[in-house]
Amino acid sequence: MDRTFAKTCAFVLALGAAAPVAAMDAISDRSDFMNTIDGRDLRIGMFGLSLVVTDDGRIEGKALGRSITGQWSWQNGFFCRDIMWGEREIPYNCQLVEAADDRMRFTTDRGAGNSASFNLR
Repeated sequence: MDRTFAKTCAFVLALGAAAPVAAMDAISDRSDFMNTIDGRDLRIGMFGLSLVVTDDGRIEGKALGRSITGQWSWQNGFFCRDIMWGEREIPYNCQLVEAADDRMRFTTDRGAGNSASFNLR
C-alpha cells in the first residue's frame, strides 16, 4: 500500500473516528462558539492538522501537507460545514460542538455520529 494512500485513509478515518467520551459542555449558540474559538486554531498533532474557523464563515488549514478550505454556518444550534481537503470533498454535515478547557469535540450527524476531538491553541 502506498504511504500517501495509507496516511490519507488514516486522516479520513480520524475525521470520523469515535473519540473517548469526556465531560464537555455542549455549545448551542453561535456567539458562544465564536467566543470559545476566536483567535485559536483547532489541531490534531498526529496528522499535522491545523484549522482556523473565522467569524465570516470560512474554514482554512492544512493536514498531511494538503490544504483544507471550506465554509461554515450555525444552524439550529449546530455547526454546519462543507470542506475540501486537497481535491477530496468531505461531505456537508451539521455537527454538535462541545468544549472543555483547551479541547473541542465535533460530533457528526447533529450529535448522533462519529466524533473528532481537537486541541485549541
